[in-house]
Amino acid sequence: MKRILVLLGPNLNMVGIREKGVYGTETAATIAEEIRSFAAENSFEAEVYQSNHEGDLIDKIHASRLEFDGAVINAGALTHYSYALRDAIAAVSIPYVEVHMSNIHAREEFRHRSVIAPVCRGQIAGFGKQSYFLGITALKDLMV
Repeated sequence: MKRILVLLGPNLNMVGIREKGVYGTETAATIAEEIRSFAAENSFEAEVYQSNHEGDLIDKIHASRLEFDGAVINAGALTHYSYALRDAIAAVSIPYVEVHMSNIHAREEFRHRSVIAPVCRGQIAGFGKQSYFLGITALKDLMV
């Protein structure tokens, strides 16, 4: 069975609490369980990992090359300025798909640019929690 990582960045543990008009009212824990269930229905074993600390995310990306076949990443605000995350993703050989619950291109100007997009295989944004399911589906054809 293929193993996938769903990596969540800063403040994504607050989904369902913060900015409900943007992220909805469903909790992060509920969405994580739905992600694991969706992955299992599609013959994947999924680990959902969230951290508010950039270094922890980088360590997890480094480890992903040995533990997983592919990854979905919602780096939160780090998407827009973390060259360290970008370099970590570039250093590993497994495919990464960037996802965002909100449409980052329809929000504040600073959110329009992703520094990790060039090292990810693709980007999915604006479909709420469905963005994670679409990202997992995209991995099916990307994993060797």
